Amino acid sequence: MKTIAFDTSNQPLSVALFEDDKLIGQRETNVAKNHSVQLLPFIDELVREAGWQPSDLDRVIVSQGPGSYTGLRIAVTTAKTLAFTLQIALQGVSSLAVLATNVVRSDAVIVPIMDARNDNLYAGGYVRDNDRLVQVAPDRHTNVTKLIATLREEQRPVVLVGEWARFAEELQMALPEVTFAEDNLPHAANMMMLTTDAPVLTEITDIHQFVPNYYRLSQAEADWAKAHPDAGDGIYVEKV
Repeated sequence: MKTIAFDTSNQPLSVALFEDDKLIGQRETNVAKNHSVQLLPFIDELVREAGWQPSDLDRVIVSQGPGSYTGLRIAVTTAKTLAFTLQIALQGVSSLAVLATNVVRSDAVIVPIMDARNDNLYAGGYVRDNDRLVQVAPDRHTNVTKLIATLREEQRPVVLVGEWARFAEELQMALPEVTFAEDNLPHAANMMMLTTDAPVLTEITDIHQFVPNYYRLSQAEADWAKAHPDAGDGIYVEKV
């Protein structure tokens, strides 16, 4: 099976090509450029270097969220377009789980973090089980105070990975035993290991209904809800 996998959930961009479980090639960047300009050329380069045609692909794997609204929309739209036009399988994986794959310790709870701005963050909880990554806490939109309260109850060592730098001092003061990963960038080369784990995998049967997992309201939705406090919990912004 020939697979293309990519993550554009934040500033880093990572694309990988696989044949069965073997990594064929990878492209990565971590510069503030437009993913809409970089993603397709990276995909094209990898496919050409492998000596393949786009029609040779059997599956596309994409980071589904959480993360940047723009980054997630670019990734999901590209993945859906490839899956639809090439008539291939589409799978979505957690962006936080992709970060968690960087940590190989089997004795610790792996807590991937993404900066959600305004003193908020996205976080999850995972553990290693041999070559599998098992989810032990749901991906969620939270803040550092709530995260610290949760981690204080944890009986195992805690390793933080991802965009923890802005919260590091507060986390270290509250949780002196916490450790921080050295590799904090998402790698599409690690995404294959997530495709057999149901808690972090979304198997897509209807491509057109596949949407990013934002885990919070968009700014437009939040502003609308603030202006209409009696409107209830309905969805007023259509996801396309």
